[in-house]
Amino acid sequence: MKIGLVGYQGSGKSTLFEWLTGIRPDPALAHAAQSAMAAVPDARVEPLCRIYQPKKVTLASLELVDTAGLSRTHEGNAVKLGLIREAGALVVVVNAFSAQANPIADLNTFEEDLLLADLSIVSGRVDKLKDSTRKPRPNRDQELAELAALEPLSAVLESGQPLTSIQMSDDQMKATRSFRLLTEKPKLIILNIADDNTTPDDLLKKVPAGSRAVAVPVGLELELERMKADERAAFKAEMGIAAFDRDGLLRTILEVSDQMLYFTAGEKEVRTWMLRKGGTALEAAANVHSDLARGFIRAETMSCPDLIRLGSEREIKAAGLMRQEPKDYILRDGDILNIKFSV
Repeated sequence: MKIGLVGYQGSGKSTLFEWLTGIRPDPALAHAAQSAMAAVPDARVEPLCRIYQPKKVTLASLELVDTAGLSRTHEGNAVKLGLIREAGALVVVVNAFSAQANPIADLNTFEEDLLLADLSIVSGRVDKLKDSTRKPRPNRDQELAELAALEPLSAVLESGQPLTSIQMSDDQMKATRSFRLLTEKPKLIILNIADDNTTPDDLLKKVPAGSRAVAVPVGLELELERMKADERAAFKAEMGIAAFDRDGLLRTILEVSDQMLYFTAGEKEVRTWMLRKGGTALEAAANVHSDLARGFIRAETMSCPDLIRLGSEREIKAAGLMRQEPKDYILRDGDILNIKFSV
């Protein structure tokens, strides 16, 4: 799952990238995009390891993509934002640490940038279809239908409204699916606050309704991360600092991106896997290996909390809590799967 880190120049976006991934931003990629993986910790892994004593532990990871800083004049932003159209969600980093910062104004301007970038894509396709349908063509009827679906959407964007503000028809959703429109992506707002900000809730209350936001002193967190463990503990105690939960932030990003975690577990490996909410057992099997999906028979399934509570698969079976699920079973967060398949 790709997560796009976006923000205006000087927002602290690349600092967040380094804090979450441990990878220093590459100056050579300052005008492009840099990506790195960030493993998503899960508190359920440790008790599973006590049960299975695995030789290996593997955590699901998010691919964080650090984009070039945006310009408040909108110039060139559509191109920069185009680099993350494949992202499943956006993390918007906003400067709330400097005295001259206006984070709420930046958020409003950022929404304008998303609209302009989407309008460029939709209106460009509309113009191309208008040209191509002026003369008879083998697929002219298909293109006319696409044009009829897209023209009203272009008008909505031109009016300054995101497409999420209207009820789109099936034809319109089909016509825009390949565009991966930015205004339709889920977002998490990171208010990058000053180290000494003791009232972040006052700022969070000003964030537009319906937006998910957290306040984090990103620069301080990276500074703490770079310290040795004993130095970090002493510094936090001396300054009275309660560090932000980095692991919790990664899990919040996972949640905002509409993903959940499921498990495979045994003596060889305990592993977490990522799947979209509402995903099926067949999709989960395909994540693990294409052969499992191709020869899928059933998924032996148990709940992670049940296994941790009872302590062994034997006890799970004795309690009648081992389920045999078909390929269309909708997974729940924390399911542990053992895929049965034919070769």
